[in-house]
Amino acid sequence: MEDLGFRIEEFSSNHNKSRFSNETFLITIILFIHSIFLLYGVKTLSISYSEAWIFFNSTSFVHYLVRFSTSILGQNDFALRIPFIFFHILSTILLYKLSKQYLKRKSDRVFSVIVYLLLPGTNSAALLVNSAEIVIFLSLLFIYLYENKKYSIAYLILSLSFSVDNSFSIFYLSLIFYSIYKKDNTLLYFSLILFGISMYVWGLDIGGKPKNYFIDTLAVYSAIFSPLVFLYFFYTEYRILIKEKKNILWFISFVAFIFSLLLSFRQKIRLEDFAPFAIIATPLMVRTFLSSYRVRIPELRGWHKFFFVIVFSSLVINFTLIYFNKPLYLILSSPKKHFTYRYDFAKEIARRLKSMHIKAINSTDRDFALRLRFYGIKNGGKYKLTFFPQTKGKSVTISYYHKPVFKVYVSKLHE
Repeated sequence: MEDLGFRIEEFSSNHNKSRFSNETFLITIILFIHSIFLLYGVKTLSISYSEAWIFFNSTSFVHYLVRFSTSILGQNDFALRIPFIFFHILSTILLYKLSKQYLKRKSDRVFSVIVYLLLPGTNSAALLVNSAEIVIFLSLLFIYLYENKKYSIAYLILSLSFSVDNSFSIFYLSLIFYSIYKKDNTLLYFSLILFGISMYVWGLDIGGKPKNYFIDTLAVYSAIFSPLVFLYFFYTEYRILIKEKKNILWFISFVAFIFSLLLSFRQKIRLEDFAPFAIIATPLMVRTFLSSYRVRIPELRGWHKFFFVIVFSSLVINFTLIYFNKPLYLILSSPKKHFTYRYDFAKEIARRLKSMHIKAINSTDRDFALRLRFYGIKNGGKYKLTFFPQTKGKSVTISYYHKPVFKVYVSKLHE
């Protein structure tokens, strides 16, 4: 009997290890496939003006990060965006590990990762030059360390986060509410100090003429989550507020969301200061949906299945459009209505100028000149670039699927 018991225990242990291994392997495959899409996205994007300004003029953490990357890998789009893809992969791994505390089933955790990777806001954070992905990573890293009682490292990460971005002010505020709820005095004092310092150094801009941007804020949230997922995010936050046990992930997402809405009644806010903390609530949305689905008998799950198909299909469609968006130029009345317009053309124009043996040019648009500068086209020289026809100028047209979408004119100075 003892030998039989030992064998059963050994089999159970090996079975659990096999399940864990299979789950980890599946997550690895998902991340590998997602990375291919991200690298393709890098290929299709040009640097925007805001990204060029960060690269050349900013003194932020992101500036030094991309400068370090391009100093090693060269001044190109891959080197510009690979740091954010790297942090994105780490963030996804952390989210997966954290989801084990909220989702008991292996399939639920895998589904949570898939939903997170399909969110429009997640993909934007992974590809664009801004602080959002770093904010997500550090937030998840702190939560993971804190939840696993590695307090000394967690508080070190919390302290370092202050120097990364001003958006951590709302993170500290969320932790203040959470620490009061949990009666964690150490976290409370730490968060209060960091919040006070953050307010002193970064401040909170509430100046200007009061104006209601509430609808605009909701619209941006809808774009970040996709409309139907955003509605379910709102429902999840509300349901946990009135019915369920509150956890640190909920406090962070809820406080950030509510404060962004409150501030939007008076002013236009930088949603990138708040959205990263809302996105990380993905495991909570998945848990709420699956719990609601499973408590019902199979005959009463019809509406849940219908809602799942509609929402998941919309996520897949949005994901596809993010990476394969150029055909949209064919159906839009104006190219400027395209959601990636400000991330297009600069790379192609720079290549065309180089093929004309032009390495420096005077542009009538300083913003566009800064974008060209990243691709090695300096400001100055004997040529000028305009956006209106020149008598002796040569037009340079960028077309997608044979439809002209962007045109500039190049001519020699004093002609």
